[in-house]
Amino acid sequence: MSHTKMLPGRRAFLRGLGASVALPGLSSMGVARAAAGARGVTASGAPLRMAYLCLPNGVIMNKWRPQGSGKDFVFNESMKSLEGFRSDLQILKGLEQANGWGGRDGAGDHARGNATFLTGSRPRKTSGSDIRLGISVDQMAANHLGRETRLPSLELSCDGVRKSGNCDSGYSCAYQYNISWRSATQPMTPESNPRLVFERLFGGGSRSERKESRDIRRAEKRSILDFVLEDARAMEKSLGRNDQQKLDEYMTGVREIEQQIEKAESLGPPPDPGVAAPENGIPRNYHEHIRIMFDMMILAFRSDQTRIASFLLAHDGSNRNFPTHGVREGHHGLSHHRGDRSKIEKISRIDTFYLEQLAYFLERMRSTKDVDGKSLLYNSMIVWGGGLSDGDQHTHNDLPIILAGHAGGKFRPGRHLDLNTDLPLNNLYLRMLEEVGAPAGRLGDSTGILTKV
Repeated sequence: MSHTKMLPGRRAFLRGLGASVALPGLSSMGVARAAAGARGVTASGAPLRMAYLCLPNGVIMNKWRPQGSGKDFVFNESMKSLEGFRSDLQILKGLEQANGWGGRDGAGDHARGNATFLTGSRPRKTSGSDIRLGISVDQMAANHLGRETRLPSLELSCDGVRKSGNCDSGYSCAYQYNISWRSATQPMTPESNPRLVFERLFGGGSRSERKESRDIRRAEKRSILDFVLEDARAMEKSLGRNDQQKLDEYMTGVREIEQQIEKAESLGPPPDPGVAAPENGIPRNYHEHIRIMFDMMILAFRSDQTRIASFLLAHDGSNRNFPTHGVREGHHGLSHHRGDRSKIEKISRIDTFYLEQLAYFLERMRSTKDVDGKSLLYNSMIVWGGGLSDGDQHTHNDLPIILAGHAGGKFRPGRHLDLNTDLPLNNLYLRMLEEVGAPAGRLGDSTGILTKV
């Protein structure tokens, strides 16, 4: 007997013991499109997604920023991997998070860089429990759109969880390890363990049923898809050929991620990367960890389990090394280069590494068809950047910001856009909130909506 369920918004789930696999939009089941003009929906009826991707320690700007402006720009050394996405990107020059600067608070730019990135608010300088910041842009959107999806938002990280203690010059670790904030005093703790993210996306039923399902899967080496197979076979009979292919591709993607997690678990914990103790399920290689998290974000978007995500690739101040790119020294240590050419060259390799991971994500987003026949990338707004520009000087203006996606046709990508001023990054965020139907009068030190993008 089929247990396929339809939830509000005509979202379909396959169900089994401790399993709940959300499906992509299938026209045969009448879930192809939402009503045009609805909140958080593009003109063609597809959900509009937003993602915020945060990297640490600034960049080597003269190797990072493109040469030229407008449409006639040339990608610089660090950004070569993005050449194939020229028509999907806007590289923005002139954005600032002014509350990241020290002022009377003095040192602590890494903590402030992370804290201000999505909130635009000045963090209270404390290492105690009296933290205070501000709501972040993703949570502003979640407050308006969260009821439309199973998960109001998805928070990911490649770092461990830290919400207390002193991390940077008298600032609480809560500021440095969390970029998403539900309120001024409550960070949204991100998940770094792929297994736990997977179970959150695909587990279902009561707590005891989810535990029973996990125990059986581990003991018998079965896939979560085995628990919904009866449902899937029954449903497949009613699908057209295109939807059958779409379902098969989607289920294959779920299984591939599951296999990656199982492989990581079988190898045991990775080496300590200089952050909190790693857990089983975390891949040994950093780029594999980043990419599996990207893959799960895409599955969550594709099945409309959430439309809002944030991903802290590494906290500001991170001291990881990058052996895949010939960098054995720690990132944070190198970022204080004092003009040393050797250190600058190594940091540019790190910048290249991070942009290669972005290229991977963009390619997966662009190659995934959405419910309206366009790509997930076309129907998304993706911010890539961080709260520091120059890691040596600890500057918070001219931030390295890339805006990817077309916002369902509302953005004008394919440009290096020079704003010719220090404009609050939060003005861009207000524009994004407006596009998803969650308008806000103010965010941090915003001065208005950025209309130029």
